[in-house]
Amino acid sequence: MSIRISPSILAADFVNMERDLGRIGTADLVHVDVMDNHFVPNLTFGPQMVDRIQQVSVLPLDVHLMIDNPDRWAPGYAELGAYSVTFHAEATAEPVALARRLRSIGARAGIALKPGTPVEPYLELLGEFDQVLVMTVEPGFGGQSFMHETMPKLHLLRQELSRTGGDVWLQVDGGINEDTVGIAAEAGADTFVAGSSVFNSDRPELRISALREAAASGHAHAHGPSART
Repeated sequence: MSIRISPSILAADFVNMERDLGRIGTADLVHVDVMDNHFVPNLTFGPQMVDRIQQVSVLPLDVHLMIDNPDRWAPGYAELGAYSVTFHAEATAEPVALARRLRSIGARAGIALKPGTPVEPYLELLGEFDQVLVMTVEPGFGGQSFMHETMPKLHLLRQELSRTGGDVWLQVDGGINEDTVGIAAEAGADTFVAGSSVFNSDRPELRISALREAAASGHAHAHGPSART
């Protein structure tokens, strides 16, 4: 299983965004949290800022839309060139149609689930998505504590993907650090969003490496040393 680290620029220095983007070049993606102060009680970036980040980032953009009406707005982020666009199940009227629209534009399509949202209704739809984001905190703010009670969702998703052979990334976002990344990996995650644990360090590249190693160890613990990548 490939392991991907996606630092969240929600924890970056907004005044020195290009500098901070340059400090995470050893990561796989850069996680961009778009919040509209409606779906979540916080306001961050819009299309203009994401477009500018796209222009200066050396990493592909992993855009996470915490917004109302993604059916209308999500395709615009794909058109900006985002590598991946994830919308929330709780906010969309037509998740499958939206995922297909994003894919047709050229972006990977992801669906996100809040901690209280059950995963079972989406198990039969996994083939329509490239990524499922299991929120391990309540969406809206960085720096929250990891919610262990969300791990059964990852177990269910990984079991279903093992049964069907689907190629879907399982992402976690919220409270991810060197202590929790292994727990999420053992539960089935392969893509990890980390904010404070990366950007609050003087050596982000060392934190990225440590997260990657801890995730590999967690996955190996669950599946045996041969599964480590």
